[in-house]
Amino acid sequence: MIHSLASVRALGLAALVVSALPCAALAQTPSTNPSGDTPFNSMAIARDEADECRAPKPPADLAETAYLRNGYRAILRILIAEEALASETCTCLLDQFTWDQALGALPRFQTSDNPRLPFKVLELYAKADALEAQVVEACVE
Repeated sequence: MIHSLASVRALGLAALVVSALPCAALAQTPSTNPSGDTPFNSMAIARDEADECRAPKPPADLAETAYLRNGYRAILRILIAEEALASETCTCLLDQFTWDQALGALPRFQTSDNPRLPFKVLELYAKADALEAQVVEACVE
C-alpha cells in the first residue's frame, strides 16, 4: 500500500485536529463559579449575593444596553434611599418601587439629549452610594 506524502500529511493533520477537539471544548466551557479556574475568555458573571433589600439586576428588556440598565438600577436605588430618608424608615422599601418608576424618573437625572447616553452612570452610582450611606447612618442612631 503506497501513499503519497500529501495524503499522509492530510491524514496526520486530521488526526491532530480530531484529538484536540475535546481539549478545546473543555477549555472554552464557561462557568458561573466566580472562584477557581474560570478562564479569562469566559464572560460568565457571578450571581448577585442574596440580599433581599439590594436592588436587583434590571431585566434585559428594560433597556437595550447594559449602560442604560445600570443607570436605571442606580436611579431605583436613589429613589428608594430618598424615600427612606423622607419617611425616616429603616425597613426595606424595595418592594414599593418598580422599574417603571425608575424609567419615569429619568428626566430628573438626565444630563444629555443623547438617547444612548442620557445620564452619567458613575455619578448616579456615587449619588446612590451617598444616599444609602445616609440611610445607614440614620438607622444606626
